[in-house]
Amino acid sequence: MDEGEKARRQAAVRACGPVLTGRWSDTVRERAGWLAAVAEELTEADEAPDVYGDGVVRRLEEEVARLLGVADAAFFPTGTMAQQVALRAWAGRTGNHVVALHPLAHPEVHERGALQAVTGLRTVYPTREPRLATAEEIRGFEEPFGTLMLELPLRDAGFVLPTWDELTETVAAARGRDAVVHFDGARLWESAPHFGRSLPEIAALADSVYVSFYKSLRGLSGAALGGSAELVAEAKAWRHRYGGLVHQQFPAALAALAGLRDELPRLPSYVAHAGPVARALREGLAAGGLDRPRIHPAEPHTHQFQLWLPYPAAVLDEASLRQAEQTRTSLFGRGRFAGSALPGMSMIEVTVSADALEWTEQDVREAAASFARLVTAVEAAPA
Repeated sequence: MDEGEKARRQAAVRACGPVLTGRWSDTVRERAGWLAAVAEELTEADEAPDVYGDGVVRRLEEEVARLLGVADAAFFPTGTMAQQVALRAWAGRTGNHVVALHPLAHPEVHERGALQAVTGLRTVYPTREPRLATAEEIRGFEEPFGTLMLELPLRDAGFVLPTWDELTETVAAARGRDAVVHFDGARLWESAPHFGRSLPEIAALADSVYVSFYKSLRGLSGAALGGSAELVAEAKAWRHRYGGLVHQQFPAALAALAGLRDELPRLPSYVAHAGPVARALREGLAAGGLDRPRIHPAEPHTHQFQLWLPYPAAVLDEASLRQAEQTRTSLFGRGRFAGSALPGMSMIEVTVSADALEWTEQDVREAAASFARLVTAVEAAPA
């Protein structure tokens, strides 16, 4: 996106009233003002900033450990670093540097090969299907591995989750092979409704769990790694070696604590509303004349899902921008469609959060039909 198009999109979305998903982020001043208010609420008047992981950072670690039901947790500036450290630690403890994961898992797609380049680990794939590996696939895999990493949910496959029984069977199969289990739980917070289990029950299946603070909790940045006291102590040593022991991190820690206090209790309502939103999108797009709108998964597993449409991404993005400019209502906000390996198909990720709760199913249908008509108009316009 060039700067002119970005400015046009930003201005259009900021001028909108209702935005279903992808509202433009707050300005720096707005975010700083929010953080100042959070500091007033969550710290004492004479509380000093953290220094190398004490103070409010340690308080955040203790809160994460409590929420997950684990012995301890370590704060990391990024999830990439947290998982590097976790998988390195398990390789040292098991004596096996092979990690079994999905080819669409975050370390394989979004980290520039860091597991291999930085940590010296080797990855293998028990399945290439667009879902997590089954117990049968784990038991039947042809070579040994020390750690099974499960991304819950698997984002790039459509935010998909197994059933609870499938998850417990897969974990048991890994343990039957003397492997440890690590959960990439960047979006674990919103997975509990699908499983019908509490966060501690889910975390108890794994030997270590990583969680993120900025994806679903609206934090500034940061992550945590939870597990046994011994594992976390080792992780903190590696955190220092990886350059993650930052002098002061109170802005990120305070934002994370605010997210745990404010957003975490709301996530079940977002998950519950995702199904009606997905259904209304599909119905409205079809009513507006778009061919074969596809929601994946058909019934969302969390508050996020994929929308697939058989049109070029550029056509869909222009229609989305025109909708914001002409109607002051936006389905997709700053979000953009992406092309795919499927000829003629484009996809966008939809996140149902606080803004979407203001939309009824009828609101979504009407906006989707309006968007569909704009797609037809853009597609028919001369190049």
